[in-house]
Amino acid sequence: MSTILAALHPGASYHCETLEGERYRGYFDKLIVPEELTSACLANVRTLLVPCRTNPDRLLPRMPVLMDFLARGGTLVAMGETFQDIWLPDVTFTPVETNYWWWLEPGASLGVSLERPDHPLLRGLSSKDAAWHLHGWYVPAPGSEVLITDGSNQPIMYVDEKSYAGRLVVTSLDPCYHHGCHFMPTTTLFLDGFLPNLRRWSGG
Repeated sequence: MSTILAALHPGASYHCETLEGERYRGYFDKLIVPEELTSACLANVRTLLVPCRTNPDRLLPRMPVLMDFLARGGTLVAMGETFQDIWLPDVTFTPVETNYWWWLEPGASLGVSLERPDHPLLRGLSSKDAAWHLHGWYVPAPGSEVLITDGSNQPIMYVDEKSYAGRLVVTSLDPCYHHGCHFMPTTTLFLDGFLPNLRRWSGG
């Protein structure tokens, strides 16, 4: 029997709230401590979520396992502030200075745009739901599909279905952290749409 959606569980308080809290725990079939991640425990997993602010030092030793997972057709979702360019090959990331208080300025906008609002991962979401602040942007691998861009039209979420047998989703958005810290309610609205979308996209 396949596991539709698994997640790494690094154990910080905000990870506990997002992964184990009543609001979202029903979306996850399996939670795995990063140090216990093996190809065997991913054998029947369709999608693996790496939640926001997972320390890359805990991910880098697991890189062969993650590459094997992608090579076998799995879907890997790498959320923001995990420094994907350290532990994933061919991910190019440019950080930007983060303005946490832009919304206090009259008429301010981050310019976040859903480039593919019809994509299964984004259905029911709006640009406003993806706008809380920015950490940086990517140069996606050739053939990738850009889902969300910032105010400079730079990619902040993309899907790469060309580089591997599986699918790689990369984003600089960090909703798990902010939802888990009860800071920035927009991130909860994002997860309210994104997590059920991800589960359906994974075949659930």
